[in-house]
Amino acid sequence: MTTFVDRVELHVAAGSGGHGCASVHREKFKPLGGPDGGNGGRGGDVILVVDQSVTTLLDYHHSPHRKATSGRPGEGGNRSGKDGQDLILPVPDGTVVQDKDGNVLADLVGQGTTYVAAEGGRGGLGNAALSSARRKAPGFALLGVPGGMQDIVLELKTVADVALVGYPSAGKSSLISVLSAAKPKIADYPFTTLVPNLGVVTAGSMVYTIADVPGLIPGASQGKGLGLEFLRHVERCEVLVHVLDTATLESDRDPVSDLDMIEEELKQYGGGLDRRPRMVVLNKIDVPDGKDLAEMVRPDLEARGYQVFAISAVAHIGLKELSFALAEVVGQARAAKPKEEATRIVIRPKAVDDAGFTVVREDDGLYRVRGEKPERWVRQTDFSNDEAVGYLADRLARLGIEASLMKAGARTGDGVAIGPEENAVVFDWEPTVMAGAEMLGRRGEDHRFDAPRLASQRRRDKQAERDESDQEFDDFNPF
Repeated sequence: MTTFVDRVELHVAAGSGGHGCASVHREKFKPLGGPDGGNGGRGGDVILVVDQSVTTLLDYHHSPHRKATSGRPGEGGNRSGKDGQDLILPVPDGTVVQDKDGNVLADLVGQGTTYVAAEGGRGGLGNAALSSARRKAPGFALLGVPGGMQDIVLELKTVADVALVGYPSAGKSSLISVLSAAKPKIADYPFTTLVPNLGVVTAGSMVYTIADVPGLIPGASQGKGLGLEFLRHVERCEVLVHVLDTATLESDRDPVSDLDMIEEELKQYGGGLDRRPRMVVLNKIDVPDGKDLAEMVRPDLEARGYQVFAISAVAHIGLKELSFALAEVVGQARAAKPKEEATRIVIRPKAVDDAGFTVVREDDGLYRVRGEKPERWVRQTDFSNDEAVGYLADRLARLGIEASLMKAGARTGDGVAIGPEENAVVFDWEPTVMAGAEMLGRRGEDHRFDAPRLASQRRRDKQAERDESDQEFDDFNPF
């Protein structure tokens, strides 16, 4: 049964916003109580959070579909809907978030680091929030916005200070077991290590972590063996330690050729592994032939610039010197790192000439409108309600979309699409009548027919009525 998973594809969906409510207050002796529809609740986000108690992505391997709860719809009596709950997904320290094309979206390192993988949708406004001096009793409400959806790839890269690399059965698992409290599987056959092992080492006042990955073989960078699949776990390590077997029974192998092979595979893999500080550990010197071979190859390795340690993980020979040497190199690497600065708040104001939308004429003659606001407004509109459709048209006109369509050459009856190709609202454009601002009222109304008369005009009309009445009386009275 699989107990360690370091790469999964996750399908996340945030909660949708609740719909607004269209309601009118009704109470005895108050026939005109006014609108009292509440707003819909906001949908929950899907948030990835680093939790150092989590060491594998196994849970997401078995359950790759995750969804946050949606917001509740609003109700009458000015009662807003409840917000949806955020879905918190704990991930191991060192998790890299990518899209399906391999683009890195977030690198989650450090306890509590978060990334919003999918954002919850806004709740729709109720008719109480939509009322105004011009629109005293709206007969509609806005719909909630659907929550965001995304397919992401989670890839775990172990966060460790030291990485042990080498051939299978070189003694890496034995070494990490005696340097730390880790308990990896140890046996006398190749590829006993099938997953990375992580241990914590204390050397004096220095505490550092050490990782052991499955053994490398020739061609690992091209996918042979298990090494390539787990080389990502050593990308974050500060120091690489070559564990070389000085007591191998294979006649075509020796420590120097093993080192050259591993170095070539690291170079082929990339990721900056070929530029990490190196140490060489000659293991199994408790075997007589192994000790002789270690003494033979040590001058050659030191001539290449490597710091060499001859040890025996089984007999616990040379471990203290190795542990303190690793602590010194790790301390130097940590000191050389730039100090972390407090996160700066970056404010990016919108450009003065940014309209917030674009209008593009496509090859088939269709005019496509793209922009965060118009696309959201379309998703919030109930197209079965004529008043809601009129409200959308007014909002689009105020945003300047009608003027931009006219500037782009659109004429009455031309097709206009708002949104992306796969999810757009398409309609035949009917421009509104251009009139003075004082003539505009609610859509479908013309206040020029019921405009109030001036006081002087009312006096003249009243006087004309009296004169007409006096004339009728004179015509009726013969005397």
